[in-house]
Order: sequence, then C-alpha cells, then structure tokens
Amino acid sequence: MRKDVVIVGAGHAGAQAAGLLRQQGFQGSIAMIGEERELPYERPPLSKDYLAGEKTFEHFLLRPASFWNDKHIDMHLGQRVVAVDAGAHRLSTASGETFEYGSLVWATGGAPRRLSCQGHDLCGVHSVRNRADVDHMIAELPTTQRVVVIGGGYIGLEAAAVLSKLGKPVTVLEALDRVLARVAGEPLSRFYEAEHRAHGVDVRLGVVVDHIVGDGEKVTGVALQDGSVLPADMVIVGIGIVPAVQPLVEAGLPGGNGVLVDEYCRTQLPDVFAIGDCAAHVNRYCAGDAPIRLESVQNANDQAKVVAKFLVGQEDAYDAVPWFWSDQYDLKLQTVGLSTGYDQTVVRGDPASRSFSVVYLKQGRVLALDCVNLVRDYVQGKALVKSGFVPDIAALADAAMPLKTLAAVA
Repeated sequence: MRKDVVIVGAGHAGAQAAGLLRQQGFQGSIAMIGEERELPYERPPLSKDYLAGEKTFEHFLLRPASFWNDKHIDMHLGQRVVAVDAGAHRLSTASGETFEYGSLVWATGGAPRRLSCQGHDLCGVHSVRNRADVDHMIAELPTTQRVVVIGGGYIGLEAAAVLSKLGKPVTVLEALDRVLARVAGEPLSRFYEAEHRAHGVDVRLGVVVDHIVGDGEKVTGVALQDGSVLPADMVIVGIGIVPAVQPLVEAGLPGGNGVLVDEYCRTQLPDVFAIGDCAAHVNRYCAGDAPIRLESVQNANDQAKVVAKFLVGQEDAYDAVPWFWSDQYDLKLQTVGLSTGYDQTVVRGDPASRSFSVVYLKQGRVLALDCVNLVRDYVQGKALVKSGFVPDIAALADAAMPLKTLAAVA
C-alpha cells in the first residue's frame, strides 16, 4: 500500500497533523496508523474527568468518526509499526502489513516508564497513559480500599486528587524533597503539598520504593527502602514516559531522549518528520542549547502545524511559546514558558488565597510563569516570556499591578 503521507501515531499530534494537512489544502493520500483501536482522543482528561467518571469517553474524541471519512484520511487502528526502511520509504507493522510513503510523520508519543523492581507486574499496578489503563483502574475502584501513587509529578498528583475526591485513602510517594521538583519552583511545590494534605492525601517526600508486595497475583502493598510497608490494593505509577522511537533508531537515527528534529520537525532520515512527545528539539524558550522534549498539547498542536505547512510548501519554523495546564481539586494551574535554569522566583499574590503566580527569571529576564487560579497573569505574562522582559522586581511582586503595565514601569 502506498500513501503520499503516512502518520504513525493516532494521538493528539498525529490527528492534528492529518486534519491540518487537509485544512492547508493537501490533496494527496493520507494514512494514519495507531496502536490503540480508539479513534484519536484527548489524553489529558484521562487522569481527571474520565477517571472521576464526570464525562464519558466519547466527550474526549478529537473529531467525530465521520470526520476521518469525510476528509479521506485512512485510519489503520490497532496496528503497531515495528520497522522503517528509510531508503525504500517503506514501513511494516507487527501484523505484517507494509506501507510505502512519500513523507512519514512520526507522532507516537511514548510509553509509561515502568518500575523495574520486584512486583512491578502485579495486578493492581497501573500507569495512566491511555484509555485502557484508566478503564482497568475504574473497574477496580469499587473494591479498592487504599491507593499508593508513586511519583509526585502532574500525572500522579492529578490522579491523587481525583481518587481523594472519590473517598479513597491516598498516599503519594516522591523520591525528591518536594513534589513537582523537576518542573516548578519551591513555592508552587509547597503549595500543592499543603493542598493535597488538606484534602487528606498522605504526601511523603524523600522516600524510595524498594519493591511491590503482593499475594502472588495482586498487589497488597509497597515496600520502602527504610523497611516499612504501605498497605495498598491499587498502585499508580507516574514516573514519566519513554519515547516510542525504536523503529526510527533502528532505521539509523541516534537514540536517547526521543529523536532530534530541526525547526521544521525534520529528522536526519529523508522525508521523515517527528512531532509531539517523542520529538527532541532546541527551543529558544529553554535556557541553554540542549534539545528538549515537551509533553504537552501545545507542542503537539504547534509541531503538527509546522509539518502540515511544510508539506504543502510553506516553511514556517517552529517558534511557539510553551504552555501547559493542570487541574487538581478546584485549582487550575496554567503555565506559560519554561522555567528550566531559573535563578530567581517572584511570588505575586498570597498562596493562602489560592490565587497567585510564581514568576521565574534568569539574569533578570522573565522565563516563565506558573499561575494558580489567576488567568489574568497567565494571559498577560505570555508577552513577558516571549520578549524575555526585564521587569522591575518590586513592581513584578505587586499583585495589584497588571503585568501588561510593567513595561511602563521599567
């Protein structure tokens, strides 16, 4: 089977690339290959609304089923690509099907990073990456008495918030000395630790898991390196993802943290692009020149747009301001920019009010903002991030002063 464009990965990035190609007027043939049997859907709500049972799965479909037919996008779901022959412009799936392509867009995201310790494969040990993962958790909830979440990042904390609201006793285990340590400053970390504890979640910091305890089939607890054992009949592991790029590495690309792409999302293989969670790129909003991967809807959308335009002859280099969000309890965290490498933080407002912002700076320039229940700062802060604005620190700390007026003070 030959297609002008083959998109591997039916998540947010892949779906956006296919839809935007048609929006840009691309008339060639398009095929999308996805491991899951589901039509493309939003993943962020899995650990929030879907786990909580507040919305049905159909609510999260990115497009209705009719869209893919109407746009003549051939969907090949429940298929896993296992090999790419870059020279022949051909790929093959685990089922033995082959596709020849003019251009290949790799948008596979990643697989949850698994525990490697004893007991990691017991029933009741879960990740939160796709619908099946959460469906298994939902099926176990009626008999679940105690939950342990391993990892104090966004996925773990969002799941903890939902399960706590459902009345389940939850313990969060974080190996570092604060939650969100890899992505946020201490003021935000301490705020979320306090919020979770106020909702009855047992947040434990600086603890290391030794192994998972079970009865031979199902998990019964989590053993820590200090010798203690926490009873649990559900364990949720949220310790990051492993980029799903092995076929590209075997085809000749360097491995490591995803695959490297340029400003047009091109890899070093001819006519092969990579977008979304699996694509490492140099980002001007990240301090330093080291390539990074961004696991976000924003990045998936914007890189898909770059590739779609490139394939119709429009060169529009990737230069989007990163943004993220997280919903926990009645708190909406909105982040703009990347705080990596910051050397100063300024808190705007009082965290006790549950509406405040943390501004990250490096050498006086604004890198990023974390805004909790403060949409105004999030919206206005984007311009400061984009320009690398150097504010007056006293004015920046004055929560009564709108960020858009800071330029007049400087």
